[in-house]
Amino acid sequence: MKVITPRLRWALFTTLCVAGVFNAMDRPIIAILKPDMMADFGWTDSDFGDLAAVTQFSAAFAFLVTGWLVDRLGVHRSMQLGASAWSLAAMAHGWAITTWQVVAARVGLGITEAVQTPLTIKTVATLFEPDRRSLAFGFATLLAGAGTIAMPFVIPALALAVGWRGALVAGGIGGFISLAAWIWLARGLSQLRGASAEPDGVTLIDEGVSYGNILTNRQTWGIVVAKALSDMTWWFMNFWLADYYRKEFGLSTLELGVPLAIAFAGSGIGAFLAGWLSTRLLERGLAVNRVRKGVMLVSALLVMPLPFVLELNSFWPVAMMMGLVMAGHQGFSLSIFAIITDVVPNAKVGRVTAFGAFMGNMGGVAISLIAGRVLDAGLGFVPLFIFASLSYLIALAWLQVFIPRIRRVEAG
Repeated sequence: MKVITPRLRWALFTTLCVAGVFNAMDRPIIAILKPDMMADFGWTDSDFGDLAAVTQFSAAFAFLVTGWLVDRLGVHRSMQLGASAWSLAAMAHGWAITTWQVVAARVGLGITEAVQTPLTIKTVATLFEPDRRSLAFGFATLLAGAGTIAMPFVIPALALAVGWRGALVAGGIGGFISLAAWIWLARGLSQLRGASAEPDGVTLIDEGVSYGNILTNRQTWGIVVAKALSDMTWWFMNFWLADYYRKEFGLSTLELGVPLAIAFAGSGIGAFLAGWLSTRLLERGLAVNRVRKGVMLVSALLVMPLPFVLELNSFWPVAMMMGLVMAGHQGFSLSIFAIITDVVPNAKVGRVTAFGAFMGNMGGVAISLIAGRVLDAGLGFVPLFIFASLSYLIALAWLQVFIPRIRRVEAG
């Protein structure tokens, strides 16, 4: 049996993360090229919010299947199936010439890209020892952030050359290239080719192949509701940050590159620092409960000043503040994923992660529908920013009630 060396472990995980960048590429493309698409199809802000909600809604319900699928198929086969499906769905946008065809392509993409999140968490749980999983999550988010930083510069150039449809097709091609690299690296690795075995004696989340035992577990609800509350802000920022810059500062599509790059640089750097700090503290012997919740509290406090950007008239302080907010989100989100690998047996990591992603995407559906109507009603960004600033503290309080003490499944 071929041995997974540390170098090969990181090469495999990096390839998966690069595939994830292409998987998520459609969201910033839609946000950045919103004026072009609205001009083509005659959409309003509410129409755009509805399109975002359709994508989130289809992804949300797909997560209920993809988590089970990843647990069932294992890492390698899930990567093959998932990357092929979401790449084809992204490329389908190239033939969309009516609103309903765009909607159909978005639904297909939402369904297929839902493989990525449970696959990533399952891969971390399979490849990395518990104390180093936070670092792996941080690295994944840093790499995703680097890809997202490049997109505000690359996407307008792609759109000028091949249109917004061609930009989405390019994302699908990149997904297939990443898949080819993964297949080459994973050859001969039987450890990645089967579903995970359930360790004996685990009782934190009961045995069984269905969602039934997972849904009746108190810890599951602590995780997934906290995920939903925090993800509402994440999806709001993803879909509406570019629009905020246009409306408040009059930026063109090309001028959005720098402020969006700052925001997503904050996202990547915040995740990496949170992951690195968590790993260092755990390696020094601090309790996992103290480390996870301490990082989450600091992350939540970073987001709280968000409404004050509305009082700033200078562009650069606003851009830096948005980077800090995104850093806070990723530190919080990383800790939730790490908690899943702490308390959930490996054989059920995919399903619990997917159910959390389902709840997170349903939060995204809600905020997409609400944001479009709030803006069309002339209320501006004030109520949306106030909610975003409080959502993480509410999520942490909820998690504390349902999981007062985090105990690792490996410790019984």
